[in-house]
Amino acid sequence: MFSKNTFYLFGLLLCSALMLNAQPISLKNATVLVASSVPSPMKETAARMLTEEIAKRTNITLKTATAWPKTNAVTVALVLASDRELLGKMIPARPDKSSAEYQAEGFRVVSETNEKGGVLWVIGADARGVLFGTGWLLRKLQLATGVAQLDTKMDFASSPAYPIRGHQLGYRHTANSYDAWSVAQYEQYFRELAIFGTNAVEGIPFHEDEKPNPHFKIPASEMRIKMGELCQLYDMDYWVWTPVTFELTDKEKRTAELKLHEEFYKNCPRLDHIFVPGGDPGDNHPSEVMPFLKDLHQILTKYHPKAKIWISLQGFSVEQVDYFYRYLAENNPDWLQGVVSGPSSPPMAETRYRLPKKYQHREYPDITHNVRCEFPVRGWDQAYALTLGREASNPRPYAFAEIHQTYAPFTDGFVSYSDGCHDDVNKVIWSMRGWNPQTDVREILTDYTNFFFGKTVTESAADGIAALENNWKGPLAQNGGVEATFAFWKNLETTNPTLKGNWRWQMLLLRAYYDTYTKRRLTYEQSLEKQANALLSEAPKTGAEKAMEAALETVNKADKINIAPELRQKIEQLCADLFASIGLQTSVSKHQAKSHERGAVLDLVDYPLNNRWWLADEFKKISALPSNEAKLQRLKTISTWENPGPGSFYDDVSSVAKGPRVKTVSEDATDVAWWQDGFSRARLSSQLFQKCPELVYDNLQPGARYIIRVVGEGEALLRVDNHRLQPTVYNRETESVKEWIVPLSLTQDGKLHVTFDEPEESHLNWRKQSKISDVWLLKQ
Repeated sequence: MFSKNTFYLFGLLLCSALMLNAQPISLKNATVLVASSVPSPMKETAARMLTEEIAKRTNITLKTATAWPKTNAVTVALVLASDRELLGKMIPARPDKSSAEYQAEGFRVVSETNEKGGVLWVIGADARGVLFGTGWLLRKLQLATGVAQLDTKMDFASSPAYPIRGHQLGYRHTANSYDAWSVAQYEQYFRELAIFGTNAVEGIPFHEDEKPNPHFKIPASEMRIKMGELCQLYDMDYWVWTPVTFELTDKEKRTAELKLHEEFYKNCPRLDHIFVPGGDPGDNHPSEVMPFLKDLHQILTKYHPKAKIWISLQGFSVEQVDYFYRYLAENNPDWLQGVVSGPSSPPMAETRYRLPKKYQHREYPDITHNVRCEFPVRGWDQAYALTLGREASNPRPYAFAEIHQTYAPFTDGFVSYSDGCHDDVNKVIWSMRGWNPQTDVREILTDYTNFFFGKTVTESAADGIAALENNWKGPLAQNGGVEATFAFWKNLETTNPTLKGNWRWQMLLLRAYYDTYTKRRLTYEQSLEKQANALLSEAPKTGAEKAMEAALETVNKADKINIAPELRQKIEQLCADLFASIGLQTSVSKHQAKSHERGAVLDLVDYPLNNRWWLADEFKKISALPSNEAKLQRLKTISTWENPGPGSFYDDVSSVAKGPRVKTVSEDATDVAWWQDGFSRARLSSQLFQKCPELVYDNLQPGARYIIRVVGEGEALLRVDNHRLQPTVYNRETESVKEWIVPLSLTQDGKLHVTFDEPEESHLNWRKQSKISDVWLLKQ
């Protein structure tokens, strides 16, 4: 039997051991030592990355050495897993060669330290393993002025699940920020992506050279070469996206294109993959594309023997897709490396199933756009869609983690589509989940905030990013979290003034301010429209002209009295700060953005969130009507548009706020218009639409007569309870009306199920296809 004293002594020893193990490892006086076996340039790159990133955050400059230091400080040793020893000191090794540090790009970080110093080993399977091990260490270090430490002893190993983990960083005016970057800024971004597990960067085509750009620091032709040099420096695969936008049957243009490629291949120091999209853009049949790719491969391998050729099937018809797979079966081309799946491609599961195993399959996910894109924000409030648009600061960590989990198993990895640094959080999510799909999103966010913002705000800033994602969920007017998120970020801003110049911090603050400003404007401007509708309803008493004048004066108060001027001013300042810090072009006029759709959120920040523009135009039309009766009838239609009266129902079919009976969601996000460069004067509800919405009504009055009214454009092939109805009014023009009488037999159970058959419009661009925007069920 052990005595109580024995147990007490054992407990003390155990606690002492745990406390000893938990003691932090300080790198304040550390030395960096790199094994000669680590190949150049990684030998120099990894050590420089470690020392420079620590110095930026701590004012501590780690020493580099070629021999073991004689001091008691910690030595950070960068070695390969194949090494047995480093300058006479044995490297900790595990006999199991299936361990992560022996797998491609894998690493192990293990501490052999004590109070007198020791070694912190970064053991890479290869050059990239050393890079990613160093990156992992930087993510986990606690860095502040005068402090660089790990909180506890360490033994961690990891290797990537997917071999392709990259992002497109096109130096072109289409991007809302990259085109303003210097080579040094590109290198810093390459480095930061590598720290979070990225191993590939994709550039853009030569044809951008022909387009003038007010932001270029150097010509695009030079930057393409510099990007190859940076990829060589960080051992990243260099991909180039090279669409064919002309007819390949034109022999003269085909020859000229091959010469363009050869000139680039010859001058580029590193080139690993050429990706030619079959479509988006491009309209060539695969019978022309495949021979062209074969010719490209012959030229490519003259200068880069190991480089690969890829194709996407974007926009291919069923016949073209079948031809492609038939070509593979008949020719078994070794020059083709694989297929890329992007927007408008066949389903990824089908592609992996049909693609022979010898070929790789890469995803091309659109992580940069919010709407009119591959992965739109589901149920996005129209107020956001009309102001933030396609390329706002858009951290969507949990949504994109789920999207990655859905599609990644059918692929060998991804190179994302990105048109600016506004999607920075999304890049990190994809890179880290590509490394390990099981990594907790919260852990990724805390690594992100720890590295870029520092330990003092690690947890709170991670929460703040998640809160910004939640700002975009559900009807904005009902989202009480928006103001709470703003207060949270405002407090972070106040208590962390040293982060004021950090562009990632600026980007997140811009979203917090912008979301709140939009919510306050929405509430204010919608209330003004309700007041205006009440004035219009009095038109039979006050007269049509006076009613219209009073209503217009009411809704236009939104332009005269700003509901939140201090927020508006801050948004302007943050946009100016982001242009200065990272070249983010949030305005066409002020920052020379390529177009309003390319992230020009400052230009759209005050876009009307009520129908004042539309009302002004409608009132001019009403004033021209021939009779007072016609004027009053039209004013009644307008004033009761969204409130048709007791027993009747109205739905704005793609509005998360005003379509409660709509059961369908447009998966391709073409349901939010972009007319007149985002400055359309159309009624707001007309700027939302679906082709085939589904609506469900209940608690109807049995025996009552109902009429279904639809506003839209083109066709509306209505069914009620699966019965196709014939219209009594059927106009096809924009914002025109269609009506159907509902048979009494269909309302006896108090319910209606309304659907629309899809018209055959495959010959039309989606912008020209039929649209349904407003649906009423009107009790007579």
